Amino acid sequence: MTKDAEQQGQMSQLWQWIKSPPQVYVFYLVGLILVWMVSFYAGTLNPKRGTGFGPPPGSAPASAPVAPPVSGSKN
Repeated sequence: MTKDAEQQGQMSQLWQWIKSPPQVYVFYLVGLILVWMVSFYAGTLNPKRGTGFGPPPGSAPASAPVAPPVSGSKN
């Protein structure tokens, strides 16, 4: 038996073990936690500002209008 065939047998056995009911629930939960952690980490990253885009088009306003402060705020 070659190493490739042996590895295929081990992978098949591992896959069969993962697909049994208690392990598949844990596998699914771990997958959900990993997806949540990656999306949380990606959400905390600050995007880099692009450079060299040039001036805004002529139809763009010079600056955005500023909203009046909300009454009752302590700023």
